[in-house]
Amino acid sequence: MTSSRTGQLVSDDYAGYKKSFKDEGVTELGCMVHARRKFVELHIAGKSQIVGEAVQQIRELYEVEQKAHPLSVEERHRIRQQVPDGTAIAKALDYSLNGWTALIRYLEDGAIPIDNNWVENLIRPWALGRKNWLLAGSLRRGQRAAAIMSLIQSATLKGHEPLVI
Repeated sequence: MTSSRTGQLVSDDYAGYKKSFKDEGVTELGCMVHARRKFVELHIAGKSQIVGEAVQQIRELYEVEQKAHPLSVEERHRIRQQVPDGTAIAKALDYSLNGWTALIRYLEDGAIPIDNNWVENLIRPWALGRKNWLLAGSLRRGQRAAAIMSLIQSATLKGHEPLVI
């Protein structure tokens, strides 16, 4: 027999509610007090150098909520939307959130770099000249130019200065 329960439940991470969220159509709503408590405990114990910032950010959320409390539901919703859809900052945040799993993967392995900016900087001159090189004259000349550019950048990566005569 399946239940037709639906609705929303604000709760901590109590395992007893998980079946309702998974099987019964109840929407899980997180409790900010429970999340905050974990940060406050670390802050009090002095076990993290950055946890104070998290506590401050959550405090600011509560300040917004306190000001919004007497307002209508629609006004509260509008105030909570600090970044309007379609704006440049919303697009930047969406890019980061959509790729979050991949963005934080460097945390799992000390050998993984945080970015590939060094590669981007190495290939920038070639990327900027790409349209000009369409006029290399032939496929063979283009391939030869690509091989020379790869050799130059490989030498540069190994600490050589191949352009110095």
